[in-house]
Amino acid sequence: MGKKPVAPKNYLQDLRNIGIIAHIDAGKTTLTERILYYSGKIHRLGEVHEGTATMDFMPEEQERGITIGSACTTCHWQDSTINIIDTPGHVDFTIEVERSLRVLDGAVGVFCAVGGVEPQSETVWRQSQKYHVPKLAFINKMDRLGADFEAVLTAMRNKLKVTPLPMIIPVGEGQDFEAIIDLVSMKKIIFDQSSKGEKYSTVDLSETESTTAETWREQMLEILADADEEFLAAYMEGEITAEDVHQAVRRATLSLALVPVFTGSALKNVGVQQVLDAVCRYLPSPGEVPPQQAVCPLDKTKVEVISDPGGDLAALAFKVSMDTGRKLVLMRIYSGVLQAGETVYNVTQDKDERVARLFHLHAGRKEKTDHAFAGEIVAAAGMKFSRTGDTLSTRETPVILENIEAYKPVISLALEPRNSAEADKLEEVLAKMLMEDPTLATERDEETDQLVISGMGELHLEVVLERIRREYGVEPRAGKPQVVYQETVRAQASADGIFDRELGDEEHYGHVSVRVAPLPRSQGCDVVFEMDTTDWPEAWVQAVADGLEDGMQSGVLRGYPLQDVRITVTGMRRENGKSSPVGYHMAAVSALKDALAAAKPILLEPLMAVEIGVPEEFVGEVISLFGAKGAKIDNMFDQAGQKVVQALAPLRQLFGFSTALRSATQGRAGMMMKFSRFDVLD
Repeated sequence: MGKKPVAPKNYLQDLRNIGIIAHIDAGKTTLTERILYYSGKIHRLGEVHEGTATMDFMPEEQERGITIGSACTTCHWQDSTINIIDTPGHVDFTIEVERSLRVLDGAVGVFCAVGGVEPQSETVWRQSQKYHVPKLAFINKMDRLGADFEAVLTAMRNKLKVTPLPMIIPVGEGQDFEAIIDLVSMKKIIFDQSSKGEKYSTVDLSETESTTAETWREQMLEILADADEEFLAAYMEGEITAEDVHQAVRRATLSLALVPVFTGSALKNVGVQQVLDAVCRYLPSPGEVPPQQAVCPLDKTKVEVISDPGGDLAALAFKVSMDTGRKLVLMRIYSGVLQAGETVYNVTQDKDERVARLFHLHAGRKEKTDHAFAGEIVAAAGMKFSRTGDTLSTRETPVILENIEAYKPVISLALEPRNSAEADKLEEVLAKMLMEDPTLATERDEETDQLVISGMGELHLEVVLERIRREYGVEPRAGKPQVVYQETVRAQASADGIFDRELGDEEHYGHVSVRVAPLPRSQGCDVVFEMDTTDWPEAWVQAVADGLEDGMQSGVLRGYPLQDVRITVTGMRRENGKSSPVGYHMAAVSALKDALAAAKPILLEPLMAVEIGVPEEFVGEVISLFGAKGAKIDNMFDQAGQKVVQALAPLRQLFGFSTALRSATQGRAGMMMKFSRFDVLD
């Protein structure tokens, strides 16, 4: 490949990888659209409600007015390069958010000034906390009727358990909203609507504005002094410069002690440039985030990957997408440099991969590049084997970066091709969809010979079917949605499995004893060898482990996968001249089936956490609707003049629930639903 390119000076310091996260319809995509416009990346504003937003480039997104797939883009502001990922807000696409947060260094949480901290905002915020992502908050839609800046701050404290730090406050709310005030400079900022907010002027505060702003500023400085000791010393001495404030806010943001809060209206072009300034000023560069945790596959030791363009290559594939039939692998480079045309090592798959071409992405468009350094987010074409969650490095210095959490599908659909010519094409198309989406699963039903696809929710499968029809011209017939169950046991039981048969011209023998016992909910399954295996051939022991692994995929009640079961191998017996790996594999499967059948097996169903916001006069209807669906009400409280009812309900009862809810409440209820766990509802 010749000499490796060298990263420019200050390259890492001037790079920001951020995500825009929020509840559905809080204005994430509108905010991103303004960021691209003001940074000169696009020259015409698109709107979500018109189906012309740059980042919602999939036809399904334009029709529904929601974000479905994470869209990546790059823009420049001041001296910084900002990589932005606009993430979905709908609960069916939570995995998209999870994959994005895994590779980001900072995030901007968008909250609706009317709705405040809504259920999905809470979910994505907690996901970001898991990855220790520093965040800013933008309280959007201050021009909407019912906007309440202080109520959103209170909700952030109570629901998200964070300390918000208002940096910008609104002048007026709802119809009276006219401008914003910067609490650091103590100036009012007025946006020129004839230039779509691109131009703005800074003016002195009136007496009334000054009195209000002084109170807010004092509060800001006190919160900052509580969070940052270095700033406290300057605050006590009474000599504070704007630079002191900025540095203290940056330190507190990076340590996750505070969340700086900005406000405005993205749709009305107010307050967006201040968010961009804050991204560059307060959020971390790739060099300022903690090193990535990784494992060396050679000796299983833990290693740290530091963001260094001059280091050994380490990159994580966080998304695979099919671009006009060709596979694109989106990756975050954590260390080293990646060049177009070079061969890299896929550590997860243990295969060499050639990176034919590299691109920087701008939503649906691609910009070719010859190389990418540590810290960058790029797309690679020509990689045959890579899937979501794979680590790429060199064969000489392999590492496996911490993987992205797996999600279990909760709903499935049977698909039938319309004719035999379409049958092969349908399987081919589904294979491509599986490569893109790790939350999608397919299998063939042995009894009906139908293809069954499983996913995260009704909307998820709807979008998959739409894409199959639109992008590939395949029109399969789809059955009714079916719930995906899991199986577990309620008691302990033991069994022996014996396999003693002649296959072909060879005799095969195996004798395995196992014990099964229940584990607490959501613990998964594990296999333990209680017996001493040191004197046993490794191939036989591995065959037992593989047999049990196969057996866990299909329980004894209705053939669903096992969950929350500990399987203990208590003994193995041999017969000279006959014992074989095949014998032990088959004996292990048989022993497990018998033990499960004796251990009081039960079905676990997907339980959904449902939250409904509704005017008080319809609370009775909501409670009776929940009662009819076998739901268990957990909580009920007041929020923004409405009653919020939270319940746990079995997914099988929730098909068509949103239609029934609209009808019972005259369309005035809002509903959020997310997967909680596989369990039995008491």
